[in-house]
Amino acid sequence: MLLDFLSRHEAERIFLIGDIFDGWQLRRSWHWPQSHNDVVQEMLARARRGVEVCYIPGNHDEALRAYPGTHFGGIEVVSQANHVTADGQRLLITHGDQFDSIIVNAKWLAHVGDRAYSVALWLNTRLNRFRKLWGGQYWSLSNWAKQQVKQAVNYISEYEQVLAAEARRGGYDGIVCGHIHKAELTRIDGLCYANCGDWVESCTALVEHPDGRLELIDWAETTRGRSTGREGLRLLGGRRRLQDQEAA
Repeated sequence: MLLDFLSRHEAERIFLIGDIFDGWQLRRSWHWPQSHNDVVQEMLARARRGVEVCYIPGNHDEALRAYPGTHFGGIEVVSQANHVTADGQRLLITHGDQFDSIIVNAKWLAHVGDRAYSVALWLNTRLNRFRKLWGGQYWSLSNWAKQQVKQAVNYISEYEQVLAAEARRGGYDGIVCGHIHKAELTRIDGLCYANCGDWVESCTALVEHPDGRLELIDWAETTRGRSTGREGLRLLGGRRRLQDQEAA
């Protein structure tokens, strides 16, 4: 779905906000199918065409944090980035794991959780294969589970508040992050909080329009709309705009 999304969208600047490859998992067992190479080649091709590609490593691909300022085929590795939107908003762009109390204070627990998460993804893959046999569409078991567990909901809310506070301390108008796999585009105490989500559960991306509007695109929802022949209606349901949050 990521390659499908990229084939339909162009950009002057692309931010890869961490955990692009899973170094923790690769150390346990090697898994690198051709589809992964296809994504890498697509990003390299865009860099060759003049697209500015910034790679901000996360905790799963933290090995690249040792190479800030390095270019790999035109893709620059940076610890974090500043971005000014077309309408003048200053945004801090960071992976966000440095604000995760579990990662900072109990990394061993994060590794235990990662193994449990890998099991959930394994189950999710097989569940979706069965759903596809009966005409069902992509569904995220992990997203569903996180919405049912009160502690997970509270953890996500606290994370969002901490990130918004960090943006305020830095004098930014908002913050763009990843890490917790919970796509969101909203305002917290007047600041823009944007989490781009991921491409293993939610299949979401944050985009900026030429006029500076930010939009969160749910590509899994969009794909479902195309398959049912109701793309126009599904696109409205599969996108969240910051202006919608302000109106609410």
